[in-house]
Amino acid sequence: MQDSKKIKLFLVDDDALFLKSLEIQFHNAADFEIETFSTGELCIANLHKNPDIIILDYHLDGIDKNAMNGLKTLDKIKIANIETPVIILSSQDKIEVAVSCMHHKAFDYVIKSETAFVRLQKIISAILKYQKIEKELNWYMDRM
Repeated sequence: MQDSKKIKLFLVDDDALFLKSLEIQFHNAADFEIETFSTGELCIANLHKNPDIIILDYHLDGIDKNAMNGLKTLDKIKIANIETPVIILSSQDKIEVAVSCMHHKAFDYVIKSETAFVRLQKIISAILKYQKIEKELNWYMDRM
């Protein structure tokens, strides 16, 4: 992620320890601009900061049982900006949950495990490559 512009990454998880661990791993891996949120509501309230990528927990009700869950948060993110890639992160190891997230326009679904961070890095790298190719293609098409 060697771009001159820092990648703005939102991390949203109600598990404070996991959230801090993820934040540290991303800081150590690359030069990200990272903001963390413990609820979907806080994430939504900060969408005006235009994150490049959002990593979003599926449940989000560990602190407040009435908090907006990950799917509702995802829906609101997509209403605000359909183009923002959102990766759902969950301890749910059920195909139905992953499929549901994809129907809600998640870019990808990652199960919380010891390999989750590596998988997230690969997905973010793929997102950035895709965005670069799309930008180059649009530049080329504008000149035709």
